[in-house]
Amino acid sequence: MAAPSRTPAPTTPTRRGVLLGGAAAAGLLATSAAPAAAAARSTVPSRTSVTRGYAFLAERFDQYGSGTQLRVPRSYQGGYFSTPTFDFVSSFAYDDALVVLAWLAGGAAADLQRATVLGDALLYAQANDPLRDGRTRASYQPDPFVTADGTPQIGSPAANTGNQAWVGLALARLFAVTRQQRFLDGALRSATWIQERTFDGVRAPFGYTGGRDGNDVAYAFKATEHNIDVGAFFTMLATLTGDSAWSARARTAFAFVASQQDPGDGHVWTGTDPDGTTTNRFPIPADVQTWAYLATGDPRYSASLTWVFANLTASDAGFTGSSYSDADVSKVWFEGSAHLALAVRARGATGDAQRYADLMASAERAQATAANGDGRGLVAASSDGLDTGFGDLYYASLHTGATAWYLMAAKGYNPFRL
Repeated sequence: MAAPSRTPAPTTPTRRGVLLGGAAAAGLLATSAAPAAAAARSTVPSRTSVTRGYAFLAERFDQYGSGTQLRVPRSYQGGYFSTPTFDFVSSFAYDDALVVLAWLAGGAAADLQRATVLGDALLYAQANDPLRDGRTRASYQPDPFVTADGTPQIGSPAANTGNQAWVGLALARLFAVTRQQRFLDGALRSATWIQERTFDGVRAPFGYTGGRDGNDVAYAFKATEHNIDVGAFFTMLATLTGDSAWSARARTAFAFVASQQDPGDGHVWTGTDPDGTTTNRFPIPADVQTWAYLATGDPRYSASLTWVFANLTASDAGFTGSSYSDADVSKVWFEGSAHLALAVRARGATGDAQRYADLMASAERAQATAANGDGRGLVAASSDGLDTGFGDLYYASLHTGATAWYLMAAKGYNPFRL
């Protein structure tokens, strides 16, 4: 999910040279002797860096409450988002889901307690939504999260399909760890909303549309990103419930993703135009490349990872990593660098250990030295103004989502698969 800008929200889906065999512009593409790669992988990121990342998430979560009080953490802070006249405090449900997952990856008792409270906050938002139909909203306001009339304070009222799936993934994972039924029940409500409100079995390639806007009007496009999220979420539900219907639905979502892979260089297209059929060919984002591999483990998407290194590698402000899309490769998108690192760690091809180490080392340097940082959290972008190509910009501001992805990459924790 792209960082909010002060421009109108787009109506298209947002979340976000040379081939590997040739001369690479960045060290991310270099291969090295296996012992050196293994050594680098064992020391990056450092334990201190990971500890500081978790401290950042804990501090952010406790900014507006403590203990078992239901609350949500603000997603962005500092730089562009915190000025004498402007302080953006919204908490994006996608980021909140990532924070839950990062805490589950951590595994400490205190992390699990925080994950449970944040999961309960998402359940509260779902149960007390004005429409009470199983949806959650794109963002909430944390101060206060619960208003005087008992409803959650909504920031952005859109109900995007991918966000529903991410909340569902977090709730399903919480159930898998805690075995507390309320989390599985909430995940099933999210999944039912997705199935009933977004499934398109009329316009081929079949799959799931973008959800509904703030006025409850349906989005007609199909986003590859959303279908990756749905496929992973429904697969997880099939495992947890034993209900094969969710497996069949997951196969439909993943078939849509496969239909969007270019047969030439193997990258994955964004999705469709609002007609639900015509391929949207610009921009090409990084997340669908990495997430397709992480969600499926399918070797066909190894080429998608290769495409990111060859086409989206960015160097800026002393950092190197993945940019958001081919619309702008001038700046590093640290969230994207983290899930690219996690994907190559999972792939394990020749040179991937070094690629993982290089990506994580650059992110660790950003944690320590990036503009507007605090030495603990990750900023969203290496410098202000990273253009996603979807009408949004990312800034060098501390971001819970980027930090959570970094921690999952450090732990080798794939949020898409049990």
